[in-house]
Amino acid sequence: MPVSTRGLQQMAIYLGIVSGGGCAVMYYLMQQNFAKSEYYKLAIEELNKHDRALVALGAPPLQVRNIKLSDRNNRVDGISARIKIPVCGTKSAGYLHTYSVRQCTEKMVSTRSCVAVTGRPASFSLPLDQG
Repeated sequence: MPVSTRGLQQMAIYLGIVSGGGCAVMYYLMQQNFAKSEYYKLAIEELNKHDRALVALGAPPLQVRNIKLSDRNNRVDGISARIKIPVCGTKSAGYLHTYSVRQCTEKMVSTRSCVAVTGRPASFSLPLDQG
């Protein structure tokens, strides 16, 4: 029973569209899951405490963009996380570079370093609360 070439072409196009759409949805859901992590939330809280960095960005409102999962600066394992979070305000945009460590015994996350780098030639090392 021969199958027409036209039918195979339509099926290939349909499956390509469905596969591409599925990959895009999966990528988006992975970004949203990453944004719910404790490492990510703690870094944004530290940025919101730093007035000079917020003024340089033109915040409020501070907009936090989705991270690029393929970026080599975004690495998370069971113990530590190095994250590059895109942020922007009304004046400028930049990245929030953070390094966090999870204490094994306490199951708590502490941010070791947090630096906001804006698009303008400005960089802010955010002082961290160690309490």
